[in-house]
Amino acid sequence: MKVTKGTSMSRLSSQGFTLLEALIAVLVLSLGLLGVAAMQLKAMQSAHVAYQRSVATLAAQDAVERLWVALGKSGGECPSADDIDDINDWGTVWGVYLGGLGVDSPVMATGCEYTVTVAWDDARFDGEDVSSLVYVVRLPGAAP
Repeated sequence: MKVTKGTSMSRLSSQGFTLLEALIAVLVLSLGLLGVAAMQLKAMQSAHVAYQRSVATLAAQDAVERLWVALGKSGGECPSADDIDDINDWGTVWGVYLGGLGVDSPVMATGCEYTVTVAWDDARFDGEDVSSLVYVVRLPGAAP
């Protein structure tokens, strides 16, 4: 290109992007989009964990409700895990909602304090402790 009178060199060198500048811009954009995709994946995983924890909490609360029923039937004496009607049915019902559900019967610790443990299998979260819930409740009853 011929430099004519009135045209400066700096104006000629800034007439457009070079191929290298365009490739760097595409690289920065693609790295940003990969970051957004990774955040979206983590958000979806977290939402799934929240759903599973909610279902596990409902299952544990259902076990507590069954303890209340057993307490009422026993006349105010704390029931043992064997006294709870349909405790095996409890695990079957909630197993539909949580894959690989492992349900321990409510365990009486001391007095009328019970520990309900709900655990499930989820291979998507290997190495993370997100597949169990321990629920502790105390009923107002007399110890056997």
